[in-house]
Amino acid sequence: MSSEPQAASVAPSPQPQIGPFAQLIFGSRWLQVPLYVGLIIAQAVYVLLFLKELWHLVAHSFDASEQQIMLIVLGLIDVVMISNLLVMVIVGGYETFVSRLNLSGHPDEPEWLSHVNASVLKIKLAMAIIGISSISLLRTFIEAGNLGTTRSNFTETGVMWQVLIHLTFIISAIGIAWVDRLSENGHRKENGHA
Repeated sequence: MSSEPQAASVAPSPQPQIGPFAQLIFGSRWLQVPLYVGLIIAQAVYVLLFLKELWHLVAHSFDASEQQIMLIVLGLIDVVMISNLLVMVIVGGYETFVSRLNLSGHPDEPEWLSHVNASVLKIKLAMAIIGISSISLLRTFIEAGNLGTTRSNFTETGVMWQVLIHLTFIISAIGIAWVDRLSENGHRKENGHA
């Protein structure tokens, strides 16, 4: 006889039985997997674009002006921010809408993944889009000194529209966050945690 206490055996909880139609509807979430694979391929294309722009920066670093170098660097930052947006959509979307990734305890688990849900994902995406739009607008402002010349890629109307679109992104993000906060407060009041 051993003196060690025997561990109580814990029976796994039985899976709830659902009907075939409910299984079909619930299983349809797996149709999103090719969409996420497509986004992974799109991210690979952005890696190639980044390497191409980086090579362009290095190859022309001695004959380019400071403004040209700054524009290329801003382009690199833009590519990185779009790639970050893709990672949030791929990882957060898959975890939220398809299946768990079971990364808990993994040393490389993103900090934001532990509390991701559709609402948090929307706000993070809105903030990422504002960041991307800000970089694009900054590039436009740097080139705005050439407005009215043949060296300019922009018109005054084009710059105005970029600013208005950027402001629309900001207002939309504020609206999303405000609605999310209102619904969160409503859930707290319903649960008696006012």
